[in-house]
Amino acid sequence: MANPIEFFFDFSSPYGYFASTQIEVLAGKHGRDVQWRPFLMGATLKLMNLPPNVEIPLKGDYARHDFDRTARWFGVPFRTPEPFPVATVAACRAFYWVDAQDPKRAKEVAMTLYKAYFVEGINISDAENVVKVGTSIGLDADALRAGVGEPTVKERLKAVTDEAARRNIFGSPFVVVDGEPFWGTDRLPQVEKWLANGGF
Repeated sequence: MANPIEFFFDFSSPYGYFASTQIEVLAGKHGRDVQWRPFLMGATLKLMNLPPNVEIPLKGDYARHDFDRTARWFGVPFRTPEPFPVATVAACRAFYWVDAQDPKRAKEVAMTLYKAYFVEGINISDAENVVKVGTSIGLDADALRAGVGEPTVKERLKAVTDEAARRNIFGSPFVVVDGEPFWGTDRLPQVEKWLANGGF
């Protein structure tokens, strides 16, 4: 069986959100599963000594314009939330707590968190908001709240974030196909061609 596609993303990344609405369909067309791997891009930006794109003069205004245009391109709902960007520790931990039990359900958690932030404007840096989002799809609030604080969950997130840095994964989304890395939502057509042809 073909290797799964690795999908690295940050929950505070609009482009990660856009890619999340496309990646499963794209992979399914080529008989691939997707391994969803949220990580803390803020830690990566610190390694590069860079601020978020929206805080960079000139580039920030373009980025905000491009968020709206890219949402229209993919035909998905979107609004730039406030505050933006935010820390995503609680969201990532919620994902990995569910992922340890049911990876398919964890993808649902990820999509729901993305929608909460980029469509409904819910601040997912707040752990209680993350719990509320989880309960909206049937997760037990007390179990999720406790799960976010579990040492094994904290270590899993740290391990994935450290791995991303070791593998030179510096942005969101990063899609890795059989070891070949693609950065950005705009690279999804290249991902598709790579999957179709086995490389190019």
